Amino acid sequence: MATAAATKVPATMRAVQYNACGGGAAGLKLVEVPVPAAKKNELLLKLEAASINPVDWKVQKGMLRPFLPRKLPFIPVTDVAGVVVDVGPGVDGFQAGDQVVAMLNSFYGGGLAEYAVASENLTVKRPPQVSAAEGAGLPIAAGTALQALRTIGAKFDGTGKPLNVLITAASGGVGLYAVQLAKLAGLHVTATCGARNVELVKSLGADEVLDYRTAEGASLQSPSGKKYDGVVHCAVGISWLTFEPVLANTGRVIDITPNFTAILKSALHKVTFASKRLVPLLLSPNKADLEFLVGLLKDGKMKTLIDSRFPLSEASKAWGKSIEGHATGKIIVQMEG
Repeated sequence: MATAAATKVPATMRAVQYNACGGGAAGLKLVEVPVPAAKKNELLLKLEAASINPVDWKVQKGMLRPFLPRKLPFIPVTDVAGVVVDVGPGVDGFQAGDQVVAMLNSFYGGGLAEYAVASENLTVKRPPQVSAAEGAGLPIAAGTALQALRTIGAKFDGTGKPLNVLITAASGGVGLYAVQLAKLAGLHVTATCGARNVELVKSLGADEVLDYRTAEGASLQSPSGKKYDGVVHCAVGISWLTFEPVLANTGRVIDITPNFTAILKSALHKVTFASKRLVPLLLSPNKADLEFLVGLLKDGKMKTLIDSRFPLSEASKAWGKSIEGHATGKIIVQMEG
């Protein structure tokens, strides 16, 4: 049922939206729009922070047409943190004042705004040890890293095998989480990144780090000669022919940004019962994973590395920085008071 806090919610809010596909950062406009209302099993959140992921600007670019965006104008971004200010019918796990992390519905977005509606089943409580910015970084990036590692065979309860994994583009949003999660699972980690981030990636636990611009890095070969049981592939432009020689007999390359060629290659591997396989991964959002990840931040077992922070009024600058593709960690938009 609605709470007393609902009476404090204004009729309108500032939000950043685009009116057409294409346009990049220049296509984003700061507007005043009505505050949405929480329907059945939904929460109305006053947002404190949101994180931009590459999928957000790929949607704007039209790469996921005709599925996304569902309708225009569109307020992008799904990964947010904030405070519950109202609850819809059927919600019994939250109340006004709860600090939370949420992943908004991809069809409707809404994260670049002062208020947003979130589904109860993709919202988790955020303990005081986890800041809004740290929590907002989790849903897509850390969730993808977690599911990719599980697909390889990583376990986080101490029962897993000591697998060898490669993480490409390890200094990006997904990669930095993947390195930390892989070490929590007891895996041997080889990682690739640019020279300026080698020490950072090592500090997160990577056993071997390759500068992708060197010949050794381009070949992806482990300095210790280990073959990889799995690859969390966060980069683009690396062919299967490069991966195949460095994989163990039943190695898997988990491609988190699969293109049409990768999907065809994966299908071919399936029908030919290939022992080494390319596996496309699309995130399957769920509450249990998000609770697990928030818990790791709370306990200090993992951290969100933040590249930069921008106020909502400068969201277009944050958007442009993400498109450039050189961020080290998460790009955060913070909602000013």
